[in-house]
Amino acid sequence: MSYVDGCLIAVPLAQKDAYLEHARTTSVLFKEFGATRIVETWANDVPDGKVTDFKRAVQAQPDEAVVFSWIEWPDKATRDAGWKAMMEDDRMTTMPTPPFDGKRMVYGGFATLLDV
Repeated sequence: MSYVDGCLIAVPLAQKDAYLEHARTTSVLFKEFGATRIVETWANDVPDGKVTDFKRAVQAQPDEAVVFSWIEWPDKATRDAGWKAMMEDDRMTTMPTPPFDGKRMVYGGFATLLDV
């Protein structure tokens, strides 16, 4: 079964184009290092919850949108090797600073339970 990295990020509305460019640049590396699919989504129907919600999870401000993204890998071993290679790649050190506050990013790796 595949393995998925998922994340939530609060991105300033004014930085949408910069975020998309950042995502395009990093997606090339993810694919090069074994990812099979990269999906970036921009919130357009994210309701406020009573206890928690996507916005609260990343402390999104009124001038920010929540980005929900995931990277699919063939398996966890490919993902682990891919991330290691990516972090050691010189291209990562020459990239512009991401257009979001990484301290508020929520992320993790997930083993697939069901894929229909």
